[in-house]
Amino acid sequence: DHCRNLQWEVESFVPLIALVFFYLQNNTIKTSRYNVFNFLPLNLFEQFQRLANAYFLVLLFLQLIPQISSLAWYTTVIPLMVVLSITAVKDAIDDMVKTGIQGTFSYRIKEDKWMNIQVGDIIKLRNNQPVTADILLLSSSEPYSLTYIETAELDGETNLKVKQAIPVTSDLEDNLELLSAFDGKVTCESPNNKLDKFTGILTYKGKDFTLDHDKLLLRGCIIRNTDWCYGLVIYTGPDTKLMQNCGKSTFKRTHMDHLLNVLVVWIFLFLGSMCFILAIGHGIWENKKGYYFQNYLPWKEYVPSSAVSAILVFWSYFIILNTMVPISLYVSVEIIRLGNSCYINWDRKMFYAPKNSPAQARTTTLNEELGQVKYVFSDKTGTLTQNIMVFNKCSINGMFYGMHFVLTSVFQETEKVDFSYNKLADPKFSFYDKTLVEAVKKGDRWVHLFFLSLSLCHTVMSEEKVEGKLVYQAQSPDEGALVTAARNFGFVFRYRTSETIAVVEMGETRVYQLLAILDFNNVRKRMSIVVRTPEDRVMLFCKGADTILCQLLHPSCRFLRDVTMEHLDVSDFAIEGLRTLMVAYRELDNSFFQAWSKKHSEACLSLENREHKMSSVYEEIEKDMMLLGATAIEDKLQDGVPETVATLNKAQIKMWVLTGDKQETAVNIAYACNIFEEEMDGMFIVEGKNNETVLQELRYR
Repeated sequence: DHCRNLQWEVESFVPLIALVFFYLQNNTIKTSRYNVFNFLPLNLFEQFQRLANAYFLVLLFLQLIPQISSLAWYTTVIPLMVVLSITAVKDAIDDMVKTGIQGTFSYRIKEDKWMNIQVGDIIKLRNNQPVTADILLLSSSEPYSLTYIETAELDGETNLKVKQAIPVTSDLEDNLELLSAFDGKVTCESPNNKLDKFTGILTYKGKDFTLDHDKLLLRGCIIRNTDWCYGLVIYTGPDTKLMQNCGKSTFKRTHMDHLLNVLVVWIFLFLGSMCFILAIGHGIWENKKGYYFQNYLPWKEYVPSSAVSAILVFWSYFIILNTMVPISLYVSVEIIRLGNSCYINWDRKMFYAPKNSPAQARTTTLNEELGQVKYVFSDKTGTLTQNIMVFNKCSINGMFYGMHFVLTSVFQETEKVDFSYNKLADPKFSFYDKTLVEAVKKGDRWVHLFFLSLSLCHTVMSEEKVEGKLVYQAQSPDEGALVTAARNFGFVFRYRTSETIAVVEMGETRVYQLLAILDFNNVRKRMSIVVRTPEDRVMLFCKGADTILCQLLHPSCRFLRDVTMEHLDVSDFAIEGLRTLMVAYRELDNSFFQAWSKKHSEACLSLENREHKMSSVYEEIEKDMMLLGATAIEDKLQDGVPETVATLNKAQIKMWVLTGDKQETAVNIAYACNIFEEEMDGMFIVEGKNNETVLQELRYR
């Protein structure tokens, strides 16, 4: 009984200990390889991985043995200390340059350092300030508590992302009294490295609210176009998603380091061979001559035979001939690397004038690797292309709209479509096929439904600081291009709230009730939205990859699907390397939607396997859809891409490009970039989906 009571007492303290540890967790992070305590042992360990340094360390111990040493120990210690010190200073400077310095946190009731932020704190961030921890957005200065962030430090994307607080916390605004009294409880997943996923539930005022990654501001983001925002700290320090993605810092060794080690090994072998030959010669001489001359050349008391004398002489020669090992070569290489770093920083040809930024060598360790690159792995969108999307063509109900490639290359004087009839049109938008405008003006049902779908099915946010002048903030440039196209053709997305979407349709404002958003992800490759029209009809609009949507269409759309696919694959869509999406809709029975909505709510509030459960619920409603058409968006190549790729090819550098485009589109873009050349013997496509089938296909090729 005593043991059982003791066990109960210990177990009762476990949650308390965990709670204390939880609140002691601060926002301190470590991005450097060294600190004050581990610098000396860790740096020495890394330096002694160089064989020449290790050799002189062994040599130092051998010189401490008086029976074999003919040189003073300090003749080895001094040059070794000089070499180690120079390299250590360089490594320390490199580490200090790469280390992020913790700054002071933004203005709030209590101004503090970033590292002192703890889980559960409510913090305030201002425009152009970095997000200092993973925080749940509570409110902001923008309408509907929107917050615009730049995520370039996380995913390399320069276009702004939009985050929105849930309505129940957006009412807090910047009222410090309400914020200090906020007593919500957040139940969320354990820290992980998934930047695009977050599962949590906020319990506040007796109700549960679903939290996802759209409500979370991650460390590493920068607040843009937002005067201020408040957030609740969820993860701090090493628990933040940014730090969860930071691998363990490793000591990087270049090809030059490997080459030097190989050369030192050969020098060791040569040195050992010389010492061995000299020792053998000494042993033979001592055995045949020296043994009889002991009266004149007496042996030491610790030398009982000529064999022992030969062994001791071997180590003596090993010490005497130490100058054969080039320990100073490492210092010479480090000085050369430092000089190369300076030349990189000073290189005027690498200066980027538009942003007034020179090249910057952030480390002096890996510079020589620049000349030994064999492979380049590149993303396409935003890297090879400008990431500026332009609505170019479309197919609606089997009709092709947009100028054909052949015509545009012959008739350069084609006039732009006049959108002056639409006061809310974007003046920068250009289109060259007047038949589409005529179809809109005539009231073509399918054309209207097509553009209505584009104006509703998206996550774009609208700003209208000046009456009639709309500015769209899109997380994806594709969405921005499609919404802008719908806007110019008379279906203007005006504003949205958490519950409604307002669209100006041919001059008439109509408000749609937002019932559900079925998010896009890389597995689903589609996005859907469910709305209730002013006529009380429940409609689902969907856009996504044609390979996916074709499988979800109603059987009656078979002929229209074939015609649309012909436009996508055979017509100019593929020839010009355009980005394509299919658009479809479905009218839902009210009772069916109510039953589905209940399942959807249950899936949203689940903490375990939420993504899988929601995917299953989505599949129940995203089926038997009616095809509306397809869109084609142009993303132009950046200036100089073909010439750059051709130069890389001349340097025998292999280039791999990652893209999510259709095969036909990807092939045409590859030719436009000079990744593929007309002189190539042929091209084959690997269609296997596992290791075995892929290896089989490659083997037969």
